[in-house]
Amino acid sequence: MKVDLHNHTPLCHHANGTPIEYVQKAIEAGIKYFGFSDHAPMKFDEKYRMSFDEMKIYEKTVRELQSEFQNQIEILFAYEVDFLDGYMDKRVFEQKTDYFIGSVHFLNGWGFDNPEFIGGYENKDMDNIWKEYFDAIEKMAKSGLFDIVGHIDLLKIFKYLPKTDVRILSKNALKAIKKADMTIEINTAGFRKPINEQYPSRTILEVARELDIIITFGSDAHESEHVGYKSDEAQSLAKECGYDKCAVFSRRDISLVKF
Repeated sequence: MKVDLHNHTPLCHHANGTPIEYVQKAIEAGIKYFGFSDHAPMKFDEKYRMSFDEMKIYEKTVRELQSEFQNQIEILFAYEVDFLDGYMDKRVFEQKTDYFIGSVHFLNGWGFDNPEFIGGYENKDMDNIWKEYFDAIEKMAKSGLFDIVGHIDLLKIFKYLPKTDVRILSKNALKAIKKADMTIEINTAGFRKPINEQYPSRTILEVARELDIIITFGSDAHESEHVGYKSDEAQSLAKECGYDKCAVFSRRDISLVKF
């Protein structure tokens, strides 16, 4: 059973291809549960997300694909929302989604995963940055707004790594995730980035298993060829860490399926 719950559309202005091409690729890859979770609108970094006016277009597109391919694949409707105090909009959370992915892409307004702003790493203490990052993940978990934590160790994207053991840095965030009954994704987009590994690292995934945190899978596709990318490797890693089930969602209710 293959699950891929993190995928985008051209409405975010940094993805290519048509939504139907993503679905067709998912079917070809043998994916049973496929989720669109495009970047939710907010009045921040607007060039990399849909507008509020486009939310209806987004939902209409996904609903039509659900109907067209209902006998071939289960398509889910969701949003990936940036956890940013003062910018998250209730209009997003009022949507009838299957789930919400909560992600941290910004620290004090700095888009640390965007190559345009890689210079922001210069002259910074990596341990401090990593602590700040996991503090934000912890706060996100405690907000109660989300179902899935997106790419939980995204900060490693350009190989700027901490000296402190990541198990120590992530400890409180993982405990908050468990307490909130949230799910973490094994996101294979990291294989397409300088770090060249999935999010999270094996180390974090092992701690998540010890805490009995539920997992799911996502390719974070920004073009159709990304759909299902490295999914077999992600599943193998999960099994090596002791998992054999993952989460899927329907109207924000969680179910577990074997993979």
